[in-house]
Amino acid sequence: MNTAIDPRLLARLSTEFASLSTHLGLLGRDLEELHRQVLADHSRQTTTEPYRQPHTPPAAEPQTAGGAMPSSPPPPTGSVPGGVHGGWMGGGQPMYQPYPAAQPPRRLPAREPRTPWWQREGVISRVLAVAGVGVTLIGVVMLLVLAAQAGLFGPVPRVVAGAAFSAALVAVGMRVHGRAGGQVGAIALAATGIAGGYLDVVAVTAVYGWLHPVVGYAVALGIAAGGVALALRWRSQALAVLVVLGAALLSPAVTTELALLAFLIVLQIAALPVQLVRDWPYLHVVRTIPAVLVTLIAVAMASLGDEPRGHRYEVLAAAIAVAVVGLAGTVLVVRRRAGDITASLTFAAATVPLLAAPTMFERRTAVIVSAAFAAALLLVAVLPWLPKVADRVRIPGHCAAVAAVAGACAVLEACLGATRVQTLPIALYLVALAFLAVAGQQRSRVAAGIGAAFAVLGTLAFLSNATPEMLAEQRYAEDQLGISTALAAVAALAVLAVVFWCVRRLGLAANESETTALAVISGIAGLYAVTALAVSIGVATGNPEGFLAGHGIATVVWMATATTALLFGLRRLSRTPQQAKVALAAGLLVTAAALAKLFLFDLATLDGLVRAGAFLVVGVLLLLAGTRYARAFAEAGNNGAPSH
Repeated sequence: MNTAIDPRLLARLSTEFASLSTHLGLLGRDLEELHRQVLADHSRQTTTEPYRQPHTPPAAEPQTAGGAMPSSPPPPTGSVPGGVHGGWMGGGQPMYQPYPAAQPPRRLPAREPRTPWWQREGVISRVLAVAGVGVTLIGVVMLLVLAAQAGLFGPVPRVVAGAAFSAALVAVGMRVHGRAGGQVGAIALAATGIAGGYLDVVAVTAVYGWLHPVVGYAVALGIAAGGVALALRWRSQALAVLVVLGAALLSPAVTTELALLAFLIVLQIAALPVQLVRDWPYLHVVRTIPAVLVTLIAVAMASLGDEPRGHRYEVLAAAIAVAVVGLAGTVLVVRRRAGDITASLTFAAATVPLLAAPTMFERRTAVIVSAAFAAALLLVAVLPWLPKVADRVRIPGHCAAVAAVAGACAVLEACLGATRVQTLPIALYLVALAFLAVAGQQRSRVAAGIGAAFAVLGTLAFLSNATPEMLAEQRYAEDQLGISTALAAVAALAVLAVVFWCVRRLGLAANESETTALAVISGIAGLYAVTALAVSIGVATGNPEGFLAGHGIATVVWMATATTALLFGLRRLSRTPQQAKVALAAGLLVTAAALAKLFLFDLATLDGLVRAGAFLVVGVLLLLAGTRYARAFAEAGNNGAPSH
């Protein structure tokens, strides 16, 4: 008995079930449409039909003898005995109003099912096209490099085959572009051909040495510019991105010499003009990032390795070129499109290799490189503040901010290279003073933030050079403190004053409480700086008693500051009570601190004439402050307000 199933029967059943499924699906959609139309028709009828009121039979009117109407008027409309309103009595109005017909529930529009990404139009074709570009370019690299390493073919056949293959791809792409649905394929073919031609020139110049480097760079620039021009003609950012990205990613597989940096910079330059007429942000990124990364790697290898001096200068030249091209491109773009944030971000990336370049050189050369770069960047940052120049260059705020931050990093590098541990706080404080002064003058929060950052760095460096232990122990003070610490303390006091002015100028202290907090913090920092200044000057004199004299002077200065604050508060008590209260509170706190220092530290540490002088001066200042304080409040009790 044959139990085999006929496959044709199975095929027919499968076909019939598929057809039945299709018809059932169509039937379900038709029923759904019919149901929707019935509901819509019912809704339209119920909303357009007027409300029907119940039939009201005419009531028999009472008559008197002779047919006369009663003399009493009917009751007013809407009023019935018992307080019932709106019934049949009183004007013939119905006792109730019918409710409107119930509306059918509103049906939300049916949500269309989301099509999977692999079924969307053009997705698979684009993925396959990009994959084809990558695989084909890898094949070109294998033809140019790996075949040479394996000894296959000769140099001339490899180069000619690569050039012919690239030209053929471009020709086919241009032919396909005009046909229906051929845009994706045309872009992929043209991008592969142009990038392949670029790689062929890289091999001819850097591997085989058939072309002089200058000629090779010029030919490569022409090929890349031609690809970008074709992208402009087709209005395709994808073509420009694929050309630049493909050539940039596979050029390191052809050569790793310094020529690679030049070819990547050529790509960066070739893709620049298109940004003047098209807003293509992805092209901004792919033309900049490869050159930045490879140059940064070259800088790191030159810094860590034992490269000759000439090689390091070539890497420095490449870093300068990347930064200059990035700056020029960004300035040209933002002049036309002030809101192009991508241009400013790529400019920030282009500055990174040159910021890292000083690590390749000794201290003097590194300082020169950092200082020159800082001057150029800060010049770009201040251009919007120059009235006659700002209208011509038209640099927006975000681009100027990037230049200011990068310039500040370069200034920091120059400070670290030009100073030593003892003088570093002075340099950082001077830079902070410059930025804070500009911030207050121009009301620039970016400059204020940079100045505050330098002030914090300077304070950290100052505290490392003048720790509390150094100020308290004579042997540590004599070993570590000196004239440089004194100058740093003076610079710190100047920074505190400028910070207070800048904050008020920018309106950062919105209320009195914030101003008070700032004043308290500034006062504490100022007292520490005064103490470091006095002790450092005493130690710098070289006198064995200089440390003790410095502490005695510091205590006197503390008390003098407290007395000044108290007198100021008393004079302002009737004019600005809030400021007066702050000044009086600060004066009393500093007085308490000065007395604590006098009895807890000076009494045990100082000796002889210094200790006596400190006690005498502090006592006189206390008497002066107490007398003036009592007089002010006595006059306030007699006259209703303290004297001025």
